[in-house]
Amino acid sequence: MRLSGAKRVVYKHLNMEDLRKQLTEHRKEGKRALIISDGVFSMDGDITPLPDIVKLGEEFDAMTYVDDAHGEGVLGDHGRGIVDHFHLAGKVDIEMGTFSKAIGAMGGFVAGDSDLMLLMKQRARPFLFSSALDAPEVGAVLKAIQILERDDSLLKKLWHNSSLLKTELSKIGLNTGNSKTPITPVMIGKESDTLEISRIIYEEYQIFASPIVYPTVALGAARIRLMPSALHSEHDILKTVEAFEKAARKIGLI
Repeated sequence: MRLSGAKRVVYKHLNMEDLRKQLTEHRKEGKRALIISDGVFSMDGDITPLPDIVKLGEEFDAMTYVDDAHGEGVLGDHGRGIVDHFHLAGKVDIEMGTFSKAIGAMGGFVAGDSDLMLLMKQRARPFLFSSALDAPEVGAVLKAIQILERDDSLLKKLWHNSSLLKTELSKIGLNTGNSKTPITPVMIGKESDTLEISRIIYEEYQIFASPIVYPTVALGAARIRLMPSALHSEHDILKTVEAFEKAARKIGLI
């Protein structure tokens, strides 16, 4: 946005009434408009109401753009992402994703119609001055996508592990927020408590779980963000919950 020089207007998180308000107030200020949203929000694991965004885009003649870095390989049929999750194929103008998360490699992609992609290749400065992916990375990406297309057992295991983790953390009195995805924030609040729990479970139980504190999240909204994977066993999940319970009790959080 900085490179384009376009005016930027921010709407409230997940608030479609506010998005409508901003479009009503500002849409006529430019020839074109672009509504931008994450698909899955990385700190809380909540999901954007993409159908509502698409409807507003159509109503106000605004293009739509979704950054689905945390949805590719997780949401939708065989991990096709948030656009597939909401059955909106062909309705979102630009979809961006990464190969460095669920796909397990490096790099990323931007997808849209052929004219738009040609324009980006010719005019997008971050693309023009980037290096191409090397052949082994491309091979790894293609193989990961082939596995996802062929078999969704890993995807089902991921969601099973996610459900187990959230359920067991809730049983011991820890808050996992409003996550609708495998991203599992353990909401602690106080920065010092968050750092201490992360230290305890790493030093005493050999579980690495990074603390997320201000300014990455709002002051007083510190959390430890957990990301279960399909490779975790139920034993891994339950061991993690046990470590959190002991650490939380040690500092008097529960």
